[in-house]
Amino acid sequence: MVNRALVLAGGGVAGIAWELGVLHGVAEHSGGMDPDLVDADLVIGTSAGSAVAAQVTSGAALAMLYDRQLSESSTELEVAFDRDDLMARFAEAAALADSPTDLLRRLGTFALAADTVDEATRRAVVAARLPVPTWPGGRLLIPAVDAESGEFVVFNRESGVELVDAVTASCAVPGIWPPVSIDGHRYIDGGMRSGTNADLAAGSDRVLIITPTLADVPAPWGNLADEIALLGDADVLVIHADDASTIAFGTNPLSPATRGPAARAGRAIGRDRAEEITAFWR
Repeated sequence: MVNRALVLAGGGVAGIAWELGVLHGVAEHSGGMDPDLVDADLVIGTSAGSAVAAQVTSGAALAMLYDRQLSESSTELEVAFDRDDLMARFAEAAALADSPTDLLRRLGTFALAADTVDEATRRAVVAARLPVPTWPGGRLLIPAVDAESGEFVVFNRESGVELVDAVTASCAVPGIWPPVSIDGHRYIDGGMRSGTNADLAAGSDRVLIITPTLADVPAPWGNLADEIALLGDADVLVIHADDASTIAFGTNPLSPATRGPAARAGRAIGRDRAEEITAFWR
């Protein structure tokens, strides 16, 4: 029996819409692929990917989840986002860090000091994304980072953490959203360790990675090629964004206004590569 893993990467509100678009496009083109693809033996969702993972493993139809992205009404918050300033702050932390854990701790310190909306407001936004508030029956891994210690943690159904808290933590971009309080700890975005965390799929025979990034642009955190190398003999297929997708993401991928354009761009990629993805998966 082939053990299959689905890896869903970070990418903001635009990334959520785009990844749902890709999955819907595949299902739409392939007829019957809908439950097959999302019923992977293992699903790994990081940051925005954690929201997608929680949605597609909930039992909700992909078509419905996709249509929600096209709706003009949204509970998402509009937030100011200066990519250059944020990347500069992250680069400063990286320059001062003497280890990967120290870097994550420094990013956590920055996040804890940032002026953001309160935790309850942010949690309500993330809760509204989830069709079902409980963990699915299958294996779902949601990475986050302890803001104070810099420890990388992976939440799952056995962690004793509510699904909405795990997703909110994994989506807590430092400087943008508040660190999430869980059992006396504060957690930030799991994408600070890696946008994909694909190495968590080690032991799988077949790994499908969906990431709203261009193939030729290095990720700010983690190295996908290194993560894939850690998967050993697994067959791996990576679905990247294209130029049309990055245009749809705009200058602020956290803006709710990106949802419709990003979802449509993802759907186009899903339909275009549906046969390839279906053949790989099956």
